[in-house]
Amino acid sequence: MLQAEIKSLLKEDISILIKIPNSGKHYVCDCGEASLLTVKEAQAISAIFISHTHIDHFSNFDGIFRHQIGSGEKVVICGPKNIHQQIEARLKSYTWNLIDENAIEYEIHEIISKEEINIYTLRPPYWNAEYVKTQNFLFEDKYVNVDFAILDHKTDSIAYLFKEKDSVTFHDNASDFRKGKWISELKTAFENNDLEKEIEIEETLYKASDLFHLLTINEGYKLGVIMDHAVDEDNYKKIKAVFNNADKVYIETFYKDTDQEFAKINYHSFASASGKIMNECKVKEAVPIHFSRRYTENDQLEIESAFYKAFQN
Repeated sequence: MLQAEIKSLLKEDISILIKIPNSGKHYVCDCGEASLLTVKEAQAISAIFISHTHIDHFSNFDGIFRHQIGSGEKVVICGPKNIHQQIEARLKSYTWNLIDENAIEYEIHEIISKEEINIYTLRPPYWNAEYVKTQNFLFEDKYVNVDFAILDHKTDSIAYLFKEKDSVTFHDNASDFRKGKWISELKTAFENNDLEKEIEIEETLYKASDLFHLLTINEGYKLGVIMDHAVDEDNYKKIKAVFNNADKVYIETFYKDTDQEFAKINYHSFASASGKIMNECKVKEAVPIHFSRRYTENDQLEIESAFYKAFQN
């Protein structure tokens, strides 16, 4: 399953690395300070997911792309409206006279609405954003599909749900047929919904759909990251629509319950509110993250206690 690691210390701004099993590629959610993020991990990041571009979620973008330049890879960056202009401005603020145009390519997926994602490309040394197309999905590769919710933080704040691709397994004891390449052919037919595909087993032809009962669909693991958001019903409606029944969700819990007035003023969440919405979403495992830098370790324990009390009730 997908593995998430918080790469920021308590007094640092948030950054979460998501590792793909059996792969050398990673994703990262937000680019706050990340003392625990290694150079090797930064170089292996194939996609960056930005919730919003407040400085505490975006300041370390420079540190990440510093280690990616020269890789020759394409790196996808997903984020809210205007992110292509902000990435372009960051990259243009440096001198690139020693960098080849094939050193790297950034592909920006800019979220306009749930159904409208604008795609741009950026390449050195001039870093001029070029519009490519508009599509109706955010991100998909051979490992995951990524869904999202556009939350209100007095600006768009994107919450991301990473869903591993469903897998198909064969019941070893479900038939008396000898094992062979027909099993992989059957799986392929199932994945392609090719009901009429002919599968040869022991010199006899069978229609694929007549053998599908020998297979089981294993639903992909669902991992969510919900960053800054106001405590309000409209946000919660959007969260429920995307994160219901997720396996694991990391959720912003910026304030203690005793400081919830600050949460209201600053469009943030607080401990019991974040725990309660995760309970209502029937999330299997929830983790509070992104605490105010004003807090101590004892404050963090207080936040976690209130969060889990609300989550488990």
